Amino acid sequence: MLRTLCRGGGAVFKHAVPRLCMTLTQQRWASRLPMNTVVLFVPQQEAWVVERMGRFHRMLEPGLNFLIPILDQIRYVQSLKEIVIDIPEQSAVTLDNVTLQIDGVLYLKILDPYKASYGVEDPEYAVTQLAQTTMRSELGKLTLDKVFRERESLNSNIVHSINQASDEWGIRCLRYEIKDIQVPPRVKESMQMQVEAERRKRATVLESEGTREAGINIAEGRKQALILASEGEKTEQINRAAGEAQAVLARAEAKSKAIRLLSAALAEQNGNAAASLSLAEQYVSAFSKLAKESNTVLLPSNTGDVSGMVSQAMTIYSMLAKPGLKVESTKTSTDKPSEEPPVQSASAQ
Repeated sequence: MLRTLCRGGGAVFKHAVPRLCMTLTQQRWASRLPMNTVVLFVPQQEAWVVERMGRFHRMLEPGLNFLIPILDQIRYVQSLKEIVIDIPEQSAVTLDNVTLQIDGVLYLKILDPYKASYGVEDPEYAVTQLAQTTMRSELGKLTLDKVFRERESLNSNIVHSINQASDEWGIRCLRYEIKDIQVPPRVKESMQMQVEAERRKRATVLESEGTREAGINIAEGRKQALILASEGEKTEQINRAAGEAQAVLARAEAKSKAIRLLSAALAEQNGNAAASLSLAEQYVSAFSKLAKESNTVLLPSNTGDVSGMVSQAMTIYSMLAKPGLKVESTKTSTDKPSEEPPVQSASAQ
């Protein structure tokens, strides 16, 4: 029954209470209708339904009102405030056949006192039963996992279903909130095991991802190191080649300068004597290096004739130095014996 107060010109009489629904935190009393004392004061946020000779006459507005004794009677007193109804705990079966114990809180408000008075016998009881049946129906469409994930969606669906039926009663359901959902002990243990397995799975996945990222980073580092090393080696080879080229050019320029200087020196007086001295020194120096790199050497037959070797070299130089001399290449025949001087073989001890 809706909560109503008994007010009427200071005189209030009591009627029997048809039904009492009581909890530890809330008491709901039946209507106590005020007596018609001609002059009535209606409190704010209340609507008094007046009947004249058993038929609806009018609705008393808050403030001062006048009624005709005996003919007019206050039949219903409706509160226009927002009403909170505690939905008792009930059993509901989900789509995957799991039995849940669920309760909730319903918030509603009377928008039309006339419909709330004449549209249904007990609006509060009707809305409570409708909320319970709608809750069971909506839970039967969801699995256990979705019940916890889509709790807000479940509340909104229940409110929408209640409002579709309560429009004829002049009542508007504002919101519905699920207070508690109790799961069977075995199902709760299974859920805990599932949560633990999911956490272990996440830990394994994260560890594998970390290992993969570490391997990728190491491979990337090695790749960059090889690229840098190859670029460094390439640069080193380019620099070395450039250095060798510069060294070759420098040696060639030095040799060219030396040849020019030698040519100028030979053109001077006593140049042939200087050339003979230089050839003799080179001949002695060459013989001093024999048998240093290998234990087998080839020596001509006239090894001790230094003057003869120098004279022969000077003769070749003189012939090449003559102007207009043409040098022809000679071919040695394979069937004629070689005219080279005999060569002696010696082994360095």
